[in-house]
Amino acid sequence: MSNSFICQGRLLTDDDIIWLQSWIDDHPEWSRFRLAQELCKRWNWTTATGQFKDFAARTFLRKLCARGLIMLPPIQTHKRSKKGFAVSPISSSPASSAPSHIETLLVDLLPLSFDVVSNGSKEEERFCNYLAHHHYLGFHRTVGENIKYLVRDGHSHDLACVLFGSAAWKTRARDELIGWSHETRARNLLWITNNTRFLILPWVRVPQLASHILGRITRRIRSDWQTKYGHPVHLLETFVERDRFAGTCYKAANWRHIGSTAGRSRQDRYSKLVVPVKDIYIYPLIPHFKEALLRENG
Repeated sequence: MSNSFICQGRLLTDDDIIWLQSWIDDHPEWSRFRLAQELCKRWNWTTATGQFKDFAARTFLRKLCARGLIMLPPIQTHKRSKKGFAVSPISSSPASSAPSHIETLLVDLLPLSFDVVSNGSKEEERFCNYLAHHHYLGFHRTVGENIKYLVRDGHSHDLACVLFGSAAWKTRARDELIGWSHETRARNLLWITNNTRFLILPWVRVPQLASHILGRITRRIRSDWQTKYGHPVHLLETFVERDRFAGTCYKAANWRHIGSTAGRSRQDRYSKLVVPVKDIYIYPLIPHFKEALLRENG
């Protein structure tokens, strides 16, 4: 009887690994991206709206490769879009349309607009440039399910960028709070999104603006996610670097502090690499979020 294990929410046997490597070997000209897309087709690995879960498939293949179970082709350095055109890099120069300074009361900026940024739009270019040049973590092109909000004031001035993306794969405080097993977490992680970037533009100085933005987003993101991906999210999470920030805006917006990270990288096999400790905050979007995240279908 073949041994079995779970990877990226899928139950695999030794026979599956043998078939997968043979399938990869049969297509030596395919890139990792092409392999992930073809695997989505073969396994019907799609979202509720029929989009390929190519990010999940690529992660799946990388994990198997890291375990030494399969061999993948080298990473291609010249990536191209689906239409065959070269993918545009993030601009090396910051956006130039920003006002010199905005310092006022929040009420003077209302009403705020929250634009869900579309891929390939001019808004996305500004969004990416702002994060690349003004966020301390920088910015890389996003993959997988995500929503980008570009926040503007009533005079159409850009104020802030807020990015939500894939939830953390494994977080002890969160997983224990929910009561997740490994299998349940792998199956239901898509019902959580992580606020991976939050930037108030450096020339904006407005009291209570950050918490106001968070409050407005928590009231709309379930609907926005449903519209974009065909399913809602039940819980928001974020990780705040403790030595750098106090998490004040999250606390003011009623996010709940549930613990902190262990201060080591998930890439650190021998627990020797020290990384900044981060406080973990969550925001439930429905009353019985734990029960929803424990159900078979979320």
